[in-house]
Amino acid sequence: MSKVLVISTSLRTNSNSDILTEKLIEGAKASGHDVEHISLKGKNIGFCIGCLACQNTQKCVIKDDAVTIAEKVKNAEILVFATPIYYYEMSGQMKTLLDRLNPLYPSDYKFRNVYMLSVAAEDEEFVPKKAESGLQGWVDCFEKAEFSGSLFCGGIGDMGEASGKTEELNEAFEFGKSLR
Repeated sequence: MSKVLVISTSLRTNSNSDILTEKLIEGAKASGHDVEHISLKGKNIGFCIGCLACQNTQKCVIKDDAVTIAEKVKNAEILVFATPIYYYEMSGQMKTLLDRLNPLYPSDYKFRNVYMLSVAAEDEEFVPKKAESGLQGWVDCFEKAEFSGSLFCGGIGDMGEASGKTEELNEAFEFGKSLR
């Protein structure tokens, strides 16, 4: 099937997004996908300095973990970003990584389908919309790619609470199975 890269952006130990991401990965593997999982925990990812040297060299002048992650993103066919929702938006570390993936813009990237899994204590329908819009904005810069779907799991706030959420765990598994 396809080469899937799942990027977990929560820095919290035993995070709800990580628990649901594991189920998503199980579902993707059950569909025959080759899945690689990267967590941003413990990674050193600096802010983009806007020099735009990467537009000519396809390499970032900042030498940190974002360089290795960008290479994996470039070679994946399907991308999944998992994020907690902070202040109705994606995590800051996810946005920082997206900015640092700028060297991919002029490259021969392989990804075509981009997905998001988001988790929040709030459960209203509008809660993930700004995070989805932010990821859509990034995807819009890559003309061969599209934002292909999102799963929002709301009403989950306490650390590790997702472990006991059978319905959401099943939804994450099915979402993983549905990746195309």
